[in-house]
Amino acid sequence: MLWMIAVLTVGLAYVLGSLPFAVIISRLMGLQDPRTFGSNNPGATNVLRSGNKAAAALTLVGDLLKGTVAVLLAYKISAYFGLSTVVVACSAIAVFLGHVFPFTLGFKGGKGVATAIGILIAIQPGLALACALTWLAVAYVFKFSSLAAIAAAILAPVYYLLGAGSVWPMDVPIAFAIIILSVLLLWRHSANIRRLLLGQESRIGQNKP
Repeated sequence: MLWMIAVLTVGLAYVLGSLPFAVIISRLMGLQDPRTFGSNNPGATNVLRSGNKAAAALTLVGDLLKGTVAVLLAYKISAYFGLSTVVVACSAIAVFLGHVFPFTLGFKGGKGVATAIGILIAIQPGLALACALTWLAVAYVFKFSSLAAIAAAILAPVYYLLGAGSVWPMDVPIAFAIIILSVLLLWRHSANIRRLLLGQESRIGQNKP
């Protein structure tokens, strides 16, 4: 019985992650499908290339909230049924994979940065704040959304491990989940890393050739 609840919880997280807010909001606002221009990526950064900042902001909030809601639900369900935080860790990974490989879009989704931040908000708000500030600082200085995401992804597990035991309690399954999410984020940005090294990466707000 408990294993079934655990599986359903993780499955629900994946379904929540598969909600394509970039596409949904663009359709509701009468905008072009973000999969047809720029990076073809259904995410907030590419929606911003449409020139509609409100749509980009709503996409960002939607992608962030689905990460937060999925993990908070996993925490609540785990606490109620006495399940291990392994279920929470798996749910965190599942909602991220739902965004990256959504069944609603033929398993072709976004990079997952906003959803990852939403996950961290549910795990530890202080950790999410540190990563968000890292993203903002790098994005402000260098004007590259991808570089900001890469920096935040690399530092997320470092921040968690540095704060464990002092700023927040240490949880091994959660620590592993954060490391896995960081690796997945770096993998999703592999093409961006190549373009950055070649000097071909588009800056924030710039139309991608």
